[in-house]
Amino acid sequence: MGNIELKIKIKSLLEDVRPSLQADGGDIELVDISDDLTVYVNLLGACGTCPTSIITLKMGVEQYLKSKIPEIKEVVNYSDIM
Repeated sequence: MGNIELKIKIKSLLEDVRPSLQADGGDIELVDISDDLTVYVNLLGACGTCPTSIITLKMGVEQYLKSKIPEIKEVVNYSDIM
């Protein structure tokens, strides 16, 4: 799967989790995908400031994406590394 196809697939998968995040006042956006298949996202709204957002990211978003695309190394909140 090429990088463009991978981005399209991940964006589509993020649409699956978006309603759950939006129900709690948050959202998510894809920032980038590294060569080693680390997926960088921004958690927005309430998710951006929630103290349990790392649990949502790792146990929810990351596990879901990895279940659909096992090659993904990890999912990282981009704003946490900036």
